Amino acid sequence: MYDNNPTLSGLKNIDESKQGQILFKEQWEESGGSRDKKFYIESYGCQMNFSDSEIVASILAEVGFAPTRDVETSDLILINTCSIREKAEETVRKRLRVFNIIKQNRPGTKIGILGCMAERLKKQWLEQEKLVDLVVGPDAYRDLPKLIGAAEDGHRMVNVLLSREETYADINPVRLESNGVTAFISIMRGCDNMCSFCVVPFTRGRERSRDPFSVVAEADNLFQNGYREVTLLGQNVDSYKWKNPETDQQVDFADLLEMVAQLNPLLRVRFSTSHPKDMTDKVLHTMARYHNICKYIHLPVQSGNSRVLELMNRTYDRPWYEQRIAAIRQILPEAAVSSDIIAGFCSETEQEHQDTLSIMEWANFSMSYMFYYSERPGTLAARKYPDDIPEDVKKRRLNEIIRLQTAISLQHNQADIGKTFEVLIERDSRKSDQDFCGRNSQNKMVVFPKKAGLKPGDYVQVEIHDATSATLLGRIQS
Repeated sequence: MYDNNPTLSGLKNIDESKQGQILFKEQWEESGGSRDKKFYIESYGCQMNFSDSEIVASILAEVGFAPTRDVETSDLILINTCSIREKAEETVRKRLRVFNIIKQNRPGTKIGILGCMAERLKKQWLEQEKLVDLVVGPDAYRDLPKLIGAAEDGHRMVNVLLSREETYADINPVRLESNGVTAFISIMRGCDNMCSFCVVPFTRGRERSRDPFSVVAEADNLFQNGYREVTLLGQNVDSYKWKNPETDQQVDFADLLEMVAQLNPLLRVRFSTSHPKDMTDKVLHTMARYHNICKYIHLPVQSGNSRVLELMNRTYDRPWYEQRIAAIRQILPEAAVSSDIIAGFCSETEQEHQDTLSIMEWANFSMSYMFYYSERPGTLAARKYPDDIPEDVKKRRLNEIIRLQTAISLQHNQADIGKTFEVLIERDSRKSDQDFCGRNSQNKMVVFPKKAGLKPGDYVQVEIHDATSATLLGRIQS
């Protein structure tokens, strides 16, 4: 039996939000509204944003909104935003202008901005440019029905308040764009790591963890409905911690990982993202014990130089990171490790850039997310360090990082030729409906010809016969 124990203030917020939903339903029905209103949502940024959009979809479903892929016919247009890089903000502004053209042709349509940009740009987009009707922060999604109701009365509405309790643990997400095989489960919200380049602590608030029983219940429900892989999500999953207020039992991330893995050996378990300062050997040993915990770790390094890491306030240095990689290689020799890398951080020298290239080669990352530094207003770096690396130098260094990672990824994948992997079929290949594609335990995409009787959600043994830097090519073993 699963037991959820939200705090009293959390219960109060939930009750108030449910009252708002009921009131919205009643007002809507009294005004002649039907239960076939449609909403369209676009999501940008990290997996957490896409997971949040599924929570939003569930909240909207409770008041009669159905998702649609046709923005032209939607009654409510939402864009779930990311503030990690400046380019994302430019993209969102362009999309909002497109949405406003649609709104001119469909005057009753409302436009809302959700997520990480909400706090920083609320005044500009709501009052100055008048691009949106709603601005809703990551902890205020329960308030959407009330805010939509007010917007339909002609008001421009904002709720960007952050919470110390909200985890949405009681909400069953609507799986948008789902393949019916893989799904995300948010296990915690917010971040306590004050990396100097990052806005997340300011846009998503402090860390708080869901109770483990609600996480296990969600994973079990997904498995019973045919899903065969879940990814446990958090800004820093390794700092997950929960204490049972009745028994004082403490659950850490390794414990949670084991609880989900024990549900069924046919349910694969992944997680993202890890932080080098918090990843413990206990987690690695738990991964080693269970075949269905995927042997893949995303461990952002950001820079290979200790001075730059200190400026970034990453709270580890290069030797510490190398020690964590060495532990992974020792305990999980078959594991693949990927990373995040920033080129051209404040005051980075050419030699320090070379240090990043050298740690990439040494760690043998299977893949990386790579960007050049983009100053974010309000962060420690923006307040304290001049953004003094010229853009052409940033781009050149980034290109060198990308070229090296492409070469490492190709070599990494070519080493798998001749090996046989268990692959979970996810869907048809994008290039040919004669092929399936799916991932192995190491999170590598594998493409292989279809075989009669197989379908997405099935496990198959695939022998690899060729590889690119991004994909393994194989055949199902007979």
